[in-house]
Formats: sequence, structure tokens, C-alpha cells
Amino acid sequence: MAPGTAVGTERSIDVDVTAPAAGACPATWTVGARLTPVNGQASGFVALDTPAAGTYVGDPATNLVLPTAGTYELVADVQGSQSWGAAVSNAIIDARIFDVTAGAAVPRTDRRVILISSNTTGTNGVQANASCGALYTVTGPTTVQVQGSWRCDTGTTTQRGLWVHSFRFVKVAD
Repeated sequence: MAPGTAVGTERSIDVDVTAPAAGACPATWTVGARLTPVNGQASGFVALDTPAAGTYVGDPATNLVLPTAGTYELVADVQGSQSWGAAVSNAIIDARIFDVTAGAAVPRTDRRVILISSNTTGTNGVQANASCGALYTVTGPTTVQVQGSWRCDTGTTTQRGLWVHSFRFVKVAD
């Protein structure tokens, strides 16, 4: 193996081997290893203006592929935004991480981003931030994405959206 190279890109450990100087006696080889976790990051925008209330939708720009079997730390930093022109109650935006490969939500990642319990005034808007994340174990390559949903118990909101500022993973175990 050439000095400074990894065994392979699918590994989470890099091994360095340094040969002794030519003619060195004794010939001492130096071997070192360091953790270089597999990782990735994405960002995007989940438009919530057209889906029906209570429907989770995603944006393929936020898709991440977990490349191999193992346990990953998933973290999504999001910002929700919505506005309204009449009285509303329980105006909500939620976010979650979704396993596209399995067709199921990643457990323990549901987060309430915005809750306007009641507003009786005219045109208003609000933005709020949240993070969702969890340790997640997969058995092979897996695609995950950030999804958003909205609902309003009374009235309606407009210009709804979920900015995914940073959606990232780091492999923490094989």
C-alpha cells in the first residue's frame, strides 16, 4: 500500500504505512491508523404550498445516500416559514427524516418546527428553526431525505415552506 492511502473508500478507518529508509538497520516500519468516518451533506427547500394539509413531502435535493451497512448519526437543521391573511389557529409545520429506500419515517426524528396556536389579526408571518436527528442503523445502501408537512385547524396559511439548511450524516459504527 502506498504511504498515505486508504484501504478503500468504503472503509471508515485509514491505515498509513511508512517504509524504513533504504538500508536502515534495523528496518523499522511505521504503521498508523486514524478514524475517517464516511459522511455527507445536502441542503434544499421543501415547498409546502401545494400538498394537502397533513401530507409529508420532500425534495430530492435533500436526499442523502448512506453508502454501506452500519449505524449513522443523521442531523437536519431546518427553518419553517408561513404567512396568513386572516385569523388562524393551530397553524403548524412539522419536519422529519424519511427513509426513502424502506418507505418509512426514521424513528424519533419528528419535530414541530412552528405552532401558531391562535392569531386573530390580519396579514402576518412567522419563521422558526428546529433540528431533528437520530442514530439510524441500515443493512445496506439507503437513501434518506428531509420531509415537511403543514396543517391549520382554523383558517389557512400561505407561502409555506421548509428550508433545509444542513442535512448531514456521519457513520459511527460498522
